[in-house]
Amino acid sequence: MAVTESLSNTARQTLGRSIFIPVWLMLIGCILLAPLITALSPQLRYLPFALSLLLFGLPHGAVDHLVPARTANATVTIRSMLSVGGLYFIIGGIYLGWWFLAPTSAAIVFVFMTLFHWGQGDIYALLSFLDADHLPTRSERALSVITRGAMPMLVPLITHPASYQRVLVAFIELFSIDIISIGFLFSSPVRSGVTAILVGLTATTIVVGAWRVYTGATVRPYLIDAGELGLLWVFFITLPPIFAVGVYFCVWHSLRHIARVAIVDQPSRQALNSAQISPAIRRFTRDAAPLTAVALLFFLGLYILVPRPPDDIESLAALYLVGIAALTAPHVVIVSWMDRVQAIW
Repeated sequence: MAVTESLSNTARQTLGRSIFIPVWLMLIGCILLAPLITALSPQLRYLPFALSLLLFGLPHGAVDHLVPARTANATVTIRSMLSVGGLYFIIGGIYLGWWFLAPTSAAIVFVFMTLFHWGQGDIYALLSFLDADHLPTRSERALSVITRGAMPMLVPLITHPASYQRVLVAFIELFSIDIISIGFLFSSPVRSGVTAILVGLTATTIVVGAWRVYTGATVRPYLIDAGELGLLWVFFITLPPIFAVGVYFCVWHSLRHIARVAIVDQPSRQALNSAQISPAIRRFTRDAAPLTAVALLFFLGLYILVPRPPDDIESLAALYLVGIAALTAPHVVIVSWMDRVQAIW
């Protein structure tokens, strides 16, 4: 089962130089500098999330109003953009209301929704950017989605439970002082169970992929896949969670999605086919700017609406992530539709 977006070798090489190799080196650099990063003040650990307001993170979903038409090779119209706007208003609004009514369950759902979404971003990158053929079936791709998405969302729970719990509690405290106990999620038995599951998922992913290579699949994409899994394990074990997840959001997940939406934009794709990255970046920046500005206004409105407005860097970051959660719900629907059209499943 091949994805519909077959790329030229030139485009793949251009993306490799732009969004794979530099990001790998960045994560390796962070791992090597882990003692210095760990010694940063708690405020500075939030810097990647602060940068994500304008650098890749928040903007990566700000072209969703253009994506459905472009993915279907259709003309972008007012109607197509309003349809996406309606989707955001309904789904995002319902999920945001959930936060006001039941913030604890909304926060837990956010973790698993993000796990799925970040995994689906990686599976597309493997299949399209790397032309991986060691994941031919839906079950193998689903395994990869879960394993990849679990790296940023569950490895920190295993290795940095106190920090993880503090972040979740900060989400909930924006809406309620009566916090339903979530301490059991960070207990040793739960963490041991999660560890066993993640190790099992990783091992199964690597072994099944190796079997596919043994039976004829291409070696290089498989080695990159396995190498990335190892890199992500080490990265999220080593670094403080809020810093590590912020870096991952900005330069791993968001850049891969930006490349994905560039491919369905024909002028950007032509630029990539000519080994030019700058025109694609300029077009994305132009297309994302208006709704990035709207999203910033949305965060301002959310600041006014939450029952307990933030008063420090931790609660400000929590507010930002709750806003990201409300925007992620409809964004996942758009990306899932892309997955279907582009034959990921």
